[in-house]
Amino acid sequence: MNKLQLYKRKSILLLLGTAALLPALSGCGSSAEAASSSADDNTLIVFNYGDYIEQETIDLFEEETGITVKYEQYVTPEDMYTKYSSGSIDYDLICTSDYMVEKMIQAGETLPIDTSSMEYYDNLDPVYLEFSEAFDPGNQYAVPYFFGTVGICYNTAMIEDESAPESWSVLWEEQYRSSIVMENSMRDAFLVPLKWKGHSLNSTDKTELQEALDLLKDQKELVMAYLVDETRDMMIAGDAALAVIYSGDASVAMEENEDLDYTIPSEGSNLWIDCWFIPDSCRHKENAEKFIDFMNRPDIAMMNFDYVWYGTPNLAVKEELDEETQEDPTVFPPEEVLENLEVYNYLGAEMDTYYNQMWKELKSY
Repeated sequence: MNKLQLYKRKSILLLLGTAALLPALSGCGSSAEAASSSADDNTLIVFNYGDYIEQETIDLFEEETGITVKYEQYVTPEDMYTKYSSGSIDYDLICTSDYMVEKMIQAGETLPIDTSSMEYYDNLDPVYLEFSEAFDPGNQYAVPYFFGTVGICYNTAMIEDESAPESWSVLWEEQYRSSIVMENSMRDAFLVPLKWKGHSLNSTDKTELQEALDLLKDQKELVMAYLVDETRDMMIAGDAALAVIYSGDASVAMEENEDLDYTIPSEGSNLWIDCWFIPDSCRHKENAEKFIDFMNRPDIAMMNFDYVWYGTPNLAVKEELDEETQEDPTVFPPEEVLENLEVYNYLGAEMDTYYNQMWKELKSY
């Protein structure tokens, strides 16, 4: 399946709302079924982002192990945490974003993963395991699944010189008034001015954060809209010149519109990593570890890469890809770019509140 097919399938799912409301297809049950199976030793209850795994890999896991997978989906890490915290289902294995993993590690809500017994753990690129230590010191509680970056998607037919913007400052240029799209996401919006001014995207310095807020306020009259999923569609349609976007969405958009390209400004950006982890609600830890290892098996990891088309930390998969894909900087950032990227950290409840207050102030400005 190519990126264009992936985009069209996900668009249909979004319209139908299935990512939020329906379990995956075969081999996956409802909440009631998941809850009733929590005491079954031959079961595994998995919670993952919507449309983020190739269904056939679950079917193969069930066939090869005899373990029945009860699979549920969610939309955002916050939705996941709310459902997990309710205690209605004893989830055995969850996939979510780096900062949420860190939050749950700090809260004592995760169990250590025994990677020593895993046959395919060594397939994981040490580079991404090292990045993961920013939120999981010692790689004790999380195993990377996919990764990506935040950057600028730009329309070469609509920007000066048709060349890649070198700085986040381009998003404050008057000539692009009403042709700029920003991410409708608090941390992703604030990373732009923070990195532009040489600060960490995990800054807790209130002087730096106030400067970032003031810059975003100054920029607001130039911005067409704050969007998330719709950003990709806007760029494909040629409705905007510049957009802050996730690398996976940029890759799909570039497949549809040959005028589009993607860049990470010189000041640096975010590397996000989605990981598998075992929550403290787990009742089938051995099964969960078997599933993680199975996902790292080269043929299975390749199936998931072909389905999702985000960066894979699995070296055995990358080595089998064609040269063009291996060298695609949108999917696999080169070393010189990686050196200038940061992983989001969970900043604690107090800073969460502070960031939220600034975000509300910006949106109401």
